[in-house]
Amino acid sequence: MSANLERLLSIMARLRDPEHGCEWDTAQDFGTIAPYTIEEAYEVSDAIARDNMRDLRSELGDLLFQVVFHSRMAEEAGHFAFEDVARDISDKMEARHPHIFGDEGGVMEDGRWEDLKAAEREAAGETSAMDGVALALPALLRSHKLQKRAARVGFEWADVEGPIEKLREELGELEAAATEDERLLEAGDILFVMVNIVRRYGVDPEQALRASNAKFEARFRKMEALAEVDGVTFAELSLDEQEAYWQKVKAMERSTKPV
Repeated sequence: MSANLERLLSIMARLRDPEHGCEWDTAQDFGTIAPYTIEEAYEVSDAIARDNMRDLRSELGDLLFQVVFHSRMAEEAGHFAFEDVARDISDKMEARHPHIFGDEGGVMEDGRWEDLKAAEREAAGETSAMDGVALALPALLRSHKLQKRAARVGFEWADVEGPIEKLREELGELEAAATEDERLLEAGDILFVMVNIVRRYGVDPEQALRASNAKFEARFRKMEALAEVDGVTFAELSLDEQEAYWQKVKAMERSTKPV
């Protein structure tokens, strides 16, 4: 083990020391730390999206600290230690890459990765195709994974026209919904079937929505900036006036696109 990793493990042990540790760190448990772990993973993703390698280095360190934190708490409870975590992931990666570390050779065939993961789930006693899809995943990502699992066992429309027709049906049901609970469920059905549609086109829905969020935010900021240049407050404009700025921004984007 490297000296720096040994140092990090020692720091964590000191922070968790019942007598001489940090009061905040010693008071934590898996449940209280989990939200920080998720937050750090998102900050890693954000640094990558911004192509900021300095921040990525820092955020990866924060994420590693979360792994060390959970491992230390598990060790204190007699469950496992950081070494066990490192060994398990090493064993898993070698088992999932038999063409690299085993006797198969060649190139990983399509679907082989999922077959290996399915075998792992079966060995762990998981019998449903839905087993192992973490409840804590963002809802959009989880719906994508659930649908992929269902499709692997044949529960899938024959073509994209199936979910498109289903979307029309769900939109009508949302319009007809009479109560708040009904609207919540019908709205969820719409989002779920839209994930199915974009998945059928080979598009990752999470990445697609992130891209649209970024595009909308950039356009909105440009509208505000243009309004400020014109000496007006964007929020005080009528919807028609705001729409005019929206169209102006879109026209500016088209004019700057390479031919």
